Amino acid sequence: MSQQVRVAVFRPDDERITAAVELLDSLGATPVADPMLAVEPTDATPATDADYTIFTSKTGVELAAEAGWEPGETTLVSIGPGTTATAEAVGWTVDREPETYSSTGLVELLADEVAGKRVEVARSDHGSQELLDGLEAADADWAETVLYRLIRPPESGRSAELAAAGELEAVAFTSSLTVDHFLAAADERGVREAAIEGLAEAVVGTIGEPTRETAEDRGIDVDIVPSEATFEALATEVVEAAAPSYTE
Repeated sequence: MSQQVRVAVFRPDDERITAAVELLDSLGATPVADPMLAVEPTDATPATDADYTIFTSKTGVELAAEAGWEPGETTLVSIGPGTTATAEAVGWTVDREPETYSSTGLVELLADEVAGKRVEVARSDHGSQELLDGLEAADADWAETVLYRLIRPPESGRSAELAAAGELEAVAFTSSLTVDHFLAAADERGVREAAIEGLAEAVVGTIGEPTRETAEDRGIDVDIVPSEATFEALATEVVEAAAPSYTE
């Protein structure tokens, strides 16, 4: 790349943002780290007597494990490979994982087998209603435990100002909540419309269809949705798409 490709990333301010920055550096991009999510634990733990226990994030697994929760006899269900890897790292065995890493995929995986079963959903306060509706339709006896809240760090918003000034070549949204928090930060700075206009000139990537739908519902045009729902795939495709305009 003969000119810098500035890519905003919004992952939580922990090892995830560090890994994102390192990856973008390795791809030759200029990372703009602007964490849009902070984890606020509730100190709750999942029920211990459910037939099925569903985890939808690595953060949920880590918090439950730190609190001493163990799967026991439950059928342990993970939403995808990242969550599964974290579960295995804390010594748990994941029994089920959907082909599609989403709430829809979880419903498709379990719909035919959870009627009359106790299903525990352990996740954040911003989990999809689609999963609960699907379990209800499948006649499951479900319960939800909120393990943590996802809040927007008060210092977030540098990326919104850069987008408004036309100084971002790309952004990588990793959840619907990062989209909403980006726009809330832009609102706070009085640059929402200008930021959306700036993103129209940039490459916008989202980690999956739900995030794409959220972005487009809010007026943000999305250019990239990788077939693999990982940050590595998202970052790679976003940088590849943004780079040609800046190479000789």
